[in-house]
Amino acid sequence: MFRRRRPRLKALSINKMIPNILTLLALCAGLTAIRFATHGHWEWAVFAIVLASIFDGLDGRVARMLGGGTKFGAELDSLSDFLCFGVAPAMLLYLWTMQAAGGLGWALVLLYGVCCALRLARFNTRLGESDLPPWAFNYFTGLAAPAAAGLVLVPMMLSFELGRGVTNHPVLNGVVIVATAFLMVSRVPTYSFKKVKVPQKFVLPFLLLIGVLAAALASSPWLTVSAVILVYIASIPFSIRSFRALRLEAERLQGRDEEGEEVAVAVEVEDREETDEEEEEGERAAG
Repeated sequence: MFRRRRPRLKALSINKMIPNILTLLALCAGLTAIRFATHGHWEWAVFAIVLASIFDGLDGRVARMLGGGTKFGAELDSLSDFLCFGVAPAMLLYLWTMQAAGGLGWALVLLYGVCCALRLARFNTRLGESDLPPWAFNYFTGLAAPAAAGLVLVPMMLSFELGRGVTNHPVLNGVVIVATAFLMVSRVPTYSFKKVKVPQKFVLPFLLLIGVLAAALASSPWLTVSAVILVYIASIPFSIRSFRALRLEAERLQGRDEEGEEVAVAVEVEDREETDEEEEEGERAAG
């Protein structure tokens, strides 16, 4: 008699597969961006990367909501991020303008891709760290890969609205590439907006702001996306200041707790010494 073989892969519910499906859609969007770039369809190429960033933002949140987060999904997400926000923007920029700079242009886009890989590798090594202080969970270390892809493509997006000229010059794009690459691998704290809660009194203004952004996207999509990215980059000095303030406050509270523990230990030692002296006096009186 033949024994029934056990399946190699465990059956998964659709809910647990949705995050991986979104990650694969982001991966396909990144690959499609490269295809559009080879045909000179620059707007469609950038739109594909924007679509990949939307899928990338959804997969993690959906995984947490549905309880579908797995180690396989985390590895797949990292590989997808490297292609969508590391390889694809580098290829777009090289084919669009950086090839005019020859070998230097290729070296700069290589620098961007390498820094993106290093940034993602550093992020992966910190996954699941329990020693990360609670106040640091609202910050990224360095510029996140999707934000970096948006920043490095700002000159291209501006050219869609303003026309070519300064925006497609290799010097300008080279400076943006180098600055973005070093921001990715830096230790600069940047806002993650993962656990930001909108106070009740600001809910209505926030919804109105979303409506204004939707109207701006409908009328001038590339200017609006560029403006949002630049506003986020402009928030970096504020994130650095708030991060330092939280760290100093945490250190102050920790120092106060340690001082309190030292005082408690000193009091305990004094009580113990007094108890020993009383016992010795009692023994002498009894003798």
